[in-house]
Amino acid sequence: MNDDDDLPSSEPTSIDHIVFGIASTAKSWSKRKEYVKMWWNHDRMRGCIFLDAPFVNDTFLDYDPIMPPICISNDTSRFGYTWGGGLRSAVRVARVVSETVALNHANARWFVFGDDDTLFFPDNLVKTLSKYDHNLWYYIGSNSESYVQNRHFSFSMAYGGAGFAISYPLAKVLAKVLDSCLERYAHLYGSDGRISSCLAELGVAVTNEPGFHQMDVTGDAFGLLMTHPMSPLVSLHHPDRIDPIFPNMTETNALRHLYEAANADPHRILQQTVCYERWYSWTVSISWGYAVEVFGVHVLLPDVLRIPVTFQPWLKSRAFSTFFNFDMRRHHHEPCRRPVVFHLDRVESTKDEITSFYRIMDEHNCTFGMSSPRRIQEIKVYSQKLNLDLKQLQAPRRQCCDILPSSSYKLMEINIRRCNEDELVHKHP
Repeated sequence: MNDDDDLPSSEPTSIDHIVFGIASTAKSWSKRKEYVKMWWNHDRMRGCIFLDAPFVNDTFLDYDPIMPPICISNDTSRFGYTWGGGLRSAVRVARVVSETVALNHANARWFVFGDDDTLFFPDNLVKTLSKYDHNLWYYIGSNSESYVQNRHFSFSMAYGGAGFAISYPLAKVLAKVLDSCLERYAHLYGSDGRISSCLAELGVAVTNEPGFHQMDVTGDAFGLLMTHPMSPLVSLHHPDRIDPIFPNMTETNALRHLYEAANADPHRILQQTVCYERWYSWTVSISWGYAVEVFGVHVLLPDVLRIPVTFQPWLKSRAFSTFFNFDMRRHHHEPCRRPVVFHLDRVESTKDEITSFYRIMDEHNCTFGMSSPRRIQEIKVYSQKLNLDLKQLQAPRRQCCDILPSSSYKLMEINIRRCNEDELVHKHP
């Protein structure tokens, strides 16, 4: 079977149709491989980890059956690199695209590229790419959360740390012409700018998918994870530049905890659902598989959907560093005046029914009365496993939730469901 053989187009896209090209270095791989291990499935995934050089200690090159194979990048010293203070490894990483295509994997529909600290969510990657005809020319990804980063580099490219996908026929053409483009774009900073520029010369613009996350922030990423867009979570980048995403956990254990929920219901992970509690006038926002935020008052829905600014800018010294490309709301500097946050404790699932449990993990010495959500000790969220079809992907609608009667003031129970046709999610008078 040669590389032009393809399964019938009528067959749904699966992980078997994707080839990964992951950029790493001999120096960083020993640490960064723990990230790749979280999402890589050695039985079904294809691709390569591209290193700049062989390991000094040859024992590290021993075959690891649960990890991607190691490929050594070709020499790129003949190409120029003139960005002052940058890393010329950007040229090598750009050529990961052409070198991945040259592996000639059969039945490939998509080539997906990322860094060794890009955390992919494979089921959602497949689901996102399934919206598109792989026989056409597609370049899919997203830009940075940071206005400054986009202004400095580009608003019109898919950022490499977030990962991006190129359809098979486009990747084949790009691989043929990439080296000539590298000669013209020696003045650019990164590999992603080089790829984007070459694709622009081919007449192809990026197709934006908000599930790819560059994560050009530092500190507490809670706000971004709590208010995810209505699209499947595809990737997260820079996990070592943000705080552990769950309190009282190490960075890697916190990420594994998120993947436990994602494995139970991949399409629902981080999807936001909002409902209103009538008796105490509370507003409840659920980021499924991550956290539940309970406001002690009724808040208008558009304000709940704004991203709370819990994080810090990537580059604090630059003008406009606090400007981001989304709607934001204030995150009060006093913890006791913020909404109460319950983080994921565990997930229990049957074939289709899932119960997720949330508890307060970040304790604050706040005084409160019987009408405060701080008296709650556990929140149970009931849901059906979410299986998005093509129409739901193309025209997404947020789901609804109901706060159920409970026998104890220490427990809140919530059911997530599809909204009725004319149902409005709004605060009650």
